[in-house]
Amino acid sequence: MADDNPVLKMERITKEFPGVKALENVDLELRSGEVHCLIGENGAGKSTLIKIMTGALPKTGGRILSNGKPVEISGPQDGKALGIRAIYQELDLLPTLSVAENIFVESRPTTRAGLIDWPEMNRRAQELLGRFDVRIDARAKVRQLTVAEQQIVAIVKALSQDSRVLIMDEPSAVLTGGELERLFGIIRQLKQQGAAIVYITHRLVEAFEIGDRVTVLRDGKYVATAEMKDVSMEQLIKWMVGRKLEEQFYKEKVRIGPTVLEVKGLTVNGKLKDIDLQLGEGEILGIAGLVGAGRTELLKTLFGAYRPDAGSVTIHGKPYHITSPRGAIRHGLGLVPEDRKNEGVVLCRSIEENISVGVLVRRVFKFIVHFPKLFARVAQLANYVGVKCHSLQQGVGTLSGGNQQKTVLAKWLASESQILLLDEPTRGIDVGSKLEFYKLIAAMVRERKSVILVSSELPELMALSDRILVMSNGQIRKEFMADEATQEDVLKHAIPQELRQSLAVS
Repeated sequence: MADDNPVLKMERITKEFPGVKALENVDLELRSGEVHCLIGENGAGKSTLIKIMTGALPKTGGRILSNGKPVEISGPQDGKALGIRAIYQELDLLPTLSVAENIFVESRPTTRAGLIDWPEMNRRAQELLGRFDVRIDARAKVRQLTVAEQQIVAIVKALSQDSRVLIMDEPSAVLTGGELERLFGIIRQLKQQGAAIVYITHRLVEAFEIGDRVTVLRDGKYVATAEMKDVSMEQLIKWMVGRKLEEQFYKEKVRIGPTVLEVKGLTVNGKLKDIDLQLGEGEILGIAGLVGAGRTELLKTLFGAYRPDAGSVTIHGKPYHITSPRGAIRHGLGLVPEDRKNEGVVLCRSIEENISVGVLVRRVFKFIVHFPKLFARVAQLANYVGVKCHSLQQGVGTLSGGNQQKTVLAKWLASESQILLLDEPTRGIDVGSKLEFYKLIAAMVRERKSVILVSSELPELMALSDRILVMSNGQIRKEFMADEATQEDVLKHAIPQELRQSLAVS
């Protein structure tokens, strides 16, 4: 049961950067034993607000109260002293250290001689893990764990430091159904223990399932706070985007042309086996499957990140020998990867540089690049895809996830890629930006580009695709015309055969 007295209250919080007002008079009130969902479009100010809450950024104006008393959070140590901890989408765990070492990285127990007390540290870590009924060995290396298990370790690490306020930033972005249920179970335990939880998500369905109250931000401004039971999905979307969102998906009927990409018997030992597929001009080919099915490996192989052990690929009827990403780019392929921060953009470089790089790779042997013309084209494409920024010289690392994704897409449009490989392109993107992205995909196929789309969101995959291939254990198990498939059909074939037998799935 939530306590009506706020544990933390932020009043009229303002944050200004040179030339930009990121937050303006934003209010947020957190109560113990409550899950408070914080939602808004990419760039709404959510990340800036939680950075101020944790002390990663100083506020420009407003005040913060802890248990009714004004406090100053001037740095991370102030936030920690108030019991405020954040678990970010990119987990701050050290993969080469053990689970116990990560949990107690800031406060390792020591012996009387001042040495690390390894048995005690492992015992305490195992005890904390046991509170959540999870079977993780405290001595295991973090790199050996699944993403879901790493998420649990990050939560336990935060709780080991007497957290009163726990901020979860897109915790479900890389979790499957069963893993998500486990996360929700842990969150419910934390509520019962009196924690105040800030839950940031773009998946509005989750807000209704786990949230008690919700606060909506738009363009750096406070819009509304409401009890989840008193608000509808339609109202939330209207608050987020400032208008009614008439359609959830967008697809245009485009005549599919001749085959542009043909794959026969493509095999990468340990990853893919005997992959056959065809992609037509102007077609969106959806790839469905569970985590680990081989979807990402297929796209990365086509893009040259993995070299095949067998099989053949042709583009426009001509042999395409997979050697490297550079070769793929020259053959007109572009990859929007699942992990955009590490594989899609160079965070420390500008928007202009990121969009230009694909062109430079394609023309590296042509010696002459007309840079004024290139940068004019970059500006045109940044505007076309709708990158929100104050300057193209702005660092990509300062952009929201949705705008980073648009930058990646603009990069491949600039390099005139004809075959786009999109791996979870709308993950971590709000509903308004998703619709914009769907319209960009529609515009690309209208211009006779072809798309292979990987998505874990089946409604999205079925709404956008012309055909759907279902993968399991590195193989294609079934092909559907998108308008003939049901979610149940797709899921049935996505489950590995041995698991289907044990579950008696026909």
